[in-house]
Amino acid sequence: MGRGLIHGEEAGIWVAQRVKGAYFAARSSALGYAIDGEITAGVIYENYNAASVVAHIAVEGKRMSPYFVWAIFDYPFRVCGVAKIICPVGEGNTASRSLAGRMGFHEECRLAGAHPDGDLIFYTLARQDCRFLGGRYGQKFTISAPRA
Repeated sequence: MGRGLIHGEEAGIWVAQRVKGAYFAARSSALGYAIDGEITAGVIYENYNAASVVAHIAVEGKRMSPYFVWAIFDYPFRVCGVAKIICPVGEGNTASRSLAGRMGFHEECRLAGAHPDGDLIFYTLARQDCRFLGGRYGQKFTISAPRA
């Protein structure tokens, strides 16, 4: 079957199960990356307001495809045109906190006690700080999703 992007409800449900959240198809978008028909990574985008979007990212395994890493950022920054992506992460989720840092997100604020694991940390990444839009990633691929 191969590898590739999937869009929609299947990806959204997969991510929601892993981030212990919910997926509301009517109010969000979702991308997933599948290998031989099995989703291995995904992202839900919600609360789009033209300036920013909230993203919830889930990954199984240690590595993501460079194509999917690129798609995670291409869709909100290039297709949707937002200036900032916001990733909320529970304080106790050290794997997600590490992933956010490796992707270039930085901690912008915390809400004390607002998550079952302690603080709710908001990691953000501005378009101009995203290294995945050009260079090695941007030259390999053209678009992540159909443009509206």
